[in-house]
Amino acid sequence: MAEENASVVLYAKGDLRIENRPIPEPGPNDVLLQMHSVGICGSDVHYWQHGRIGDFVLKKPMVLGHEAAGRVVKVGSAVTHLKPGDRVAIEPGVPRDMDEFFKRGQYNLSPTIFFCATPPDDGNLCRYYTHNANFCYKLPDNITFEEGALIEPLSVGIHACRRAGVTLGSTVLICGAGPIGLVSLIVAKAMGASKVIITDLFAERLAMAKELGADFQLTVKKEDGAQVLAKKVKEILGTQPQITIECTGVESCIQTALYATCSGGVVLLVGLGAEMTTVPLVNAAVREVDIRGVFRYCNTYPMAIAMLSSGKVNVKPLVTHRFPLEQAGQAFETTRQGLGIKVMLKCDKNDQNP
Repeated sequence: MAEENASVVLYAKGDLRIENRPIPEPGPNDVLLQMHSVGICGSDVHYWQHGRIGDFVLKKPMVLGHEAAGRVVKVGSAVTHLKPGDRVAIEPGVPRDMDEFFKRGQYNLSPTIFFCATPPDDGNLCRYYTHNANFCYKLPDNITFEEGALIEPLSVGIHACRRAGVTLGSTVLICGAGPIGLVSLIVAKAMGASKVIITDLFAERLAMAKELGADFQLTVKKEDGAQVLAKKVKEILGTQPQITIECTGVESCIQTALYATCSGGVVLLVGLGAEMTTVPLVNAAVREVDIRGVFRYCNTYPMAIAMLSSGKVNVKPLVTHRFPLEQAGQAFETTRQGLGIKVMLKCDKNDQNP
């Protein structure tokens, strides 16, 4: 084992460094992983640019990264289901307490949950990392490490579509064709949505959405009015969508989502924007449009692995850029500029393959 654990550490707003850290020892219920592929998320970039997301504030240096897959190199004394050499996807949220949320199966809502790269918890954008073995999922041979890393964003899409009630024959509007809008699209189609329309400011993102199975694409402009866009959606779709999945967090998009959704339908808020947002609440209320939120995901990894392994979903086209770990700065800058879709960092010097 190379005695070197290069790690991408955020010291403060705008201060991103690569430093060598000790290789950690796994506890009884943990595994030591040699990291292979780690995707950069918008949240990683947000912490780098702003030093905080909402109430989560960076107060001490933190390793970034939470979309990850790697190889087991050592197992803790109590671990029986994994062995060295196993390839695994890492679910970054691990509940610390068996509280009411945990018992209800909503461990993602537990206030004390550990979550990679959310202050003060370190992430896994490094060469070696330890994680709770129960939240490491063995990958079948036909799933690559990069697909394993993409299970994290894919999980957001699964949780969103479950919460929204996407099923056979659903008509769905997705606002925003960034990584989360695109995984929501992939999952909605896999779950049986008959028609999906997706909106974005950028034509190249909508071209990717079309490739991934969107039935209709609508290019929007910043100055477009919410009610005008809602009308356009209805004209293109031929009907009002039963479900809208809002992935931007932008006030005008949330307004469009509420106006566009059919009476008795569901608006699912995935994107996070300003804490206070002005929306046509009465319009939604009198039409019995349900407004639902999501916070990350729970109980999604087994479904995601089954969907990928069976070929039911394909996330490979989402990866548009790859950088070795040593070029993390360049990789983060690429993501910040909004180039491509998903930027992947390769952490294993001897294996840079997908």
